Amino acid sequence: MALADSDIEYIKAHLGEWLAEQSLGKPPAVYELELRERMVRVEEELKHQRELMRQGFTQMEKRFEQIDARFEAVQQQMDKRFEQVDKRLEQIDARFEAMQQQMDKRFEQVDARIEAMQQQMDKRFEQVDKRLEQIDARFEAMQQQMDKRFEQVDARIEAMQQQMDKRFEQVDRRFDEMLRRHDRHFLWLLGSILTGFGIAISMLSFLN
Repeated sequence: MALADSDIEYIKAHLGEWLAEQSLGKPPAVYELELRERMVRVEEELKHQRELMRQGFTQMEKRFEQIDARFEAVQQQMDKRFEQVDKRLEQIDARFEAMQQQMDKRFEQVDARIEAMQQQMDKRFEQVDKRLEQIDARFEAMQQQMDKRFEQVDARIEAMQQQMDKRFEQVDRRFDEMLRRHDRHFLWLLGSILTGFGIAISMLSFLN
């Protein structure tokens, strides 16, 4: 255990008294020799204690230097880690920005496709309207032709009525038969028109 400066001063102050107490019964020459030997021992011990104190201070300085070096290394590692974190955050920001731009482009493409589909649907509906107008025109023409045909039939029936009074019942049966045929023809024609209209609607739904 190293002695403090106060302990060393205390030893120097009381060393003479202690030696005197131990050597009162001895001759002065012997006492002086013992005193010198003890003083030499004390000085050597003091030198040894000083050397130990110097070594202790040197080791403490080395330990402090090691602590400073370790703290510096830790600080450098922390700086590197923070730099890496900053780089990672910058990369994340760049990736997020790229994703945002891609999403904007995709939404623009979707908007463009919706606009194109809307235009195509408008054109298709225009075509359907034209087709329906054509069908209406054809149906009107067929109706007029049927009216003319019925007028002709009525005229022929009237002529036949005037000419064939005796065969009135036969004419009635033939007239009823003709009416049934015309009714079937009309129903067939109406069914054909409705079928064509249904096919057109189905094609339109399929294309959309």
